[in-house]
Amino acid sequence: MHPGAWQLTEDLDEFLAEAGAFLRSRPAPHTLQLTVADALRRRGPRVFGEETPFFGMLRGPDGSIRATLLRTPPHPLHLTPLDEDAADALAARLADLGHVLTGVCGEHAATAAFAGAWQRRTGAAAEIRHRQRLYRLDGLTVPQPLPEGRARVAGAADRDLLARWYGEFADATGQHATQDPGAWVDARLSYGGLTLWETPAGAPVAMAGATQETAGQVRVAPVYTPAHLRGRGYAGAVTAEVSRVARAAGAEVLLFTDLANPTSNGLYQRIGYRGVADFAVWEFADRGR
Repeated sequence: MHPGAWQLTEDLDEFLAEAGAFLRSRPAPHTLQLTVADALRRRGPRVFGEETPFFGMLRGPDGSIRATLLRTPPHPLHLTPLDEDAADALAARLADLGHVLTGVCGEHAATAAFAGAWQRRTGAAAEIRHRQRLYRLDGLTVPQPLPEGRARVAGAADRDLLARWYGEFADATGQHATQDPGAWVDARLSYGGLTLWETPAGAPVAMAGATQETAGQVRVAPVYTPAHLRGRGYAGAVTAEVSRVARAAGAEVLLFTDLANPTSNGLYQRIGYRGVADFAVWEFADRGR
């Protein structure tokens, strides 16, 4: 492959063989591609949608990987950091191949460069839908006082509740549930990836999830408290517990927040999370629609 040209593939094994070392070299900013690729490897290519995922790699003059892309339709294209020339080359390549994109996500500068290039190439309107911040756990500070109750790892008896909460979380964050809720819960339960905070009477009041460890990092997601139970410290308590367990296992612990939500950003900073980079999710729309 000529340096500066994007190499595209639908072969996950090829992508991981070629780009795995690059992704693992910076696991924090590459966390989404690492965890999505891991989910595809473990659960199959249709876990995020019925269309075939595709991947891409850009090499520098020395042959080393400079940037990568991953898309699981109908979700937006995901990019690692890249410059304007690489973004323009990618937009040209995908437009020439007839790709239809719903949007792009990744670090702010990379997505802005690609969104501009995609507009120029296709005439599509582009608008930022979400601004996010990636945080890394520094020193954990457990919220005090903790609410009454305790944390426990969720089990099979919690499946229906967790499936309902997964759908509610997706709707509340504007993401909508693109995975089957039951299958999503089953995958998380298989490795103890969901934790509940419950009252002294045993009633679950909040949940926090964690991805499986990949390249030494674990990402906390999702964190959800039903609307009528918020403001009582449950989210902070369960997030602190999930973070503690992941840190104790030796992982680098990460999470994303919506920058439009000052409450959650303040909470995670009080727990001990520090900002790493700002991300953006852009939405594309055909101007003729």
